[in-house]
Amino acid sequence: MYPPKHHQDYNIENIKSVAVKYPFATIISAKETTPFITHSPLIFRGDKLVGHIDVNNPHVELLKNTYPVTAIFQGPQTYISPSIYTTKQLPTWNYIIAHATGTVTEIEDPESIKKSMVTMTEFLETPNQHFKLSLDDPRMDRLIPYIHCFEINVQQWEGKFKLSQDKVPVDIENAKQELIRNNQESVADFVNMLFEKHFNS
Repeated sequence: MYPPKHHQDYNIENIKSVAVKYPFATIISAKETTPFITHSPLIFRGDKLVGHIDVNNPHVELLKNTYPVTAIFQGPQTYISPSIYTTKQLPTWNYIIAHATGTVTEIEDPESIKKSMVTMTEFLETPNQHFKLSLDDPRMDRLIPYIHCFEINVQQWEGKFKLSQDKVPVDIENAKQELIRNNQESVADFVNMLFEKHFNS
């Protein structure tokens, strides 16, 4: 089977923790041979995942009752150079990814939609809570007609954690440190470069 078992994580809490820490999901549905892909945060409500997208998004048609859907949560990932190992190895790529597969239920009640938006904001503002969204904010009522709210009843979680598990302990530790270092160092330079090119083009 692929991927190899030693690259899979079967602990549901470990897998869910990826979705909690990296809630900005890639949401995938298919209609016949046409894939629909949307990027949006999803948060937990009990064991279900709740999200909102623009009503004009063509994906909305497939984010209604009973349609199957997969959400992908991508954690840290990086190229691993053989130079970091103490043993002779080939180049590889390490990553932490969670897949959630299930069916969708549309949330249509305006009050439930507003409550889900408040809950999502509270979660995303954690831990400092610099902003609090109020249910009685008049902007909320004006926004509701433009939002499609849905929840995913997750039927299967899959964890793909490729972390050099087949290497000796010292090389596993080296790969872990490389994963941390590369993610910390690469983000600032890349974002600065993209902003400069995007806003000055």
